[in-house]
Amino acid sequence: MASVDLVIPVYNEERVLARSVTAVLDWCKQHPEHEWRIVVANNASTDETLSIAHSLAKLHPDAVVAHDVPVKGRGIALRTAWLTSRAEICAYLDVDLATDLAHIPELIDPIAAGQVDVAFGTRLHPRSQTERGLQREVLSRGYVLILNAVLRLRVSDAQCGFKAISREALRAIVPLVRDSAWFFDTELLTIAQRNGYRLREVPVRWTDDPDSRVAIVSTALEDLKGVWRLLAGGIPTVARGDAAADAGAGTGRGAPGGAEDAAEDGVEPLPPPPSHPGGGPPPNPPRVP
Repeated sequence: MASVDLVIPVYNEERVLARSVTAVLDWCKQHPEHEWRIVVANNASTDETLSIAHSLAKLHPDAVVAHDVPVKGRGIALRTAWLTSRAEICAYLDVDLATDLAHIPELIDPIAAGQVDVAFGTRLHPRSQTERGLQREVLSRGYVLILNAVLRLRVSDAQCGFKAISREALRAIVPLVRDSAWFFDTELLTIAQRNGYRLREVPVRWTDDPDSRVAIVSTALEDLKGVWRLLAGGIPTVARGDAAADAGAGTGRGAPGGAEDAAEDGVEPLPPPPSHPGGGPPPNPPRVP
């Protein structure tokens, strides 16, 4: 059993927040194999999102926490929530719950078992089941081709809002991620792969949210700027001493391999198809048992 923080970054989501958190809570109660905590990371919202998050935390004091990040950007919301967590595994999912919650075990269990360091959803794998508009599909596939060719990132989807990471990998990698917005995901995976961390893709069932807050074109342009930054400035290297200390404390294994290992290993092969369809942080409150 592992302790898991499920972070939900939110910006002006007063209409769906309570419903989504309730759905995730219900799912957690049905899966006692891990100790779950839901962290609502408010991200400079200007509506009643933060108030609703605090109300949910009061209503479910053992299972929900509200974080207020006064600067807009999904990346900085995740960085804040993850780096102040004591959980053994940190994950995040989008508030629209576009990814089927049934895939959470595929994300968490391999990390809890010590098989991988980072697991992430993919909407573009042949086994994925997605419902989305043509514009998003074309831009996503084009972006992945750029990542494959330019950064040599061996993934089929870098931007799906459904990822998990071990505590030791998080503490070594996340401080090196500079982006505070949507490129955070790509930069995280790129640094992880280059430094030899073990990655695994999870094909998911995913339904597009017509009310998404993502500005597609401007986000795509910012992502391309991020790619250029990494290409021109270089991909950061995890300090071997820090990685070894974290890894030894967390799992008993040694530090991950270097860039040469990553170039050979890359993303781990996918597991068999799922049987189901398609400074010091404050102490954590009790979790959903």
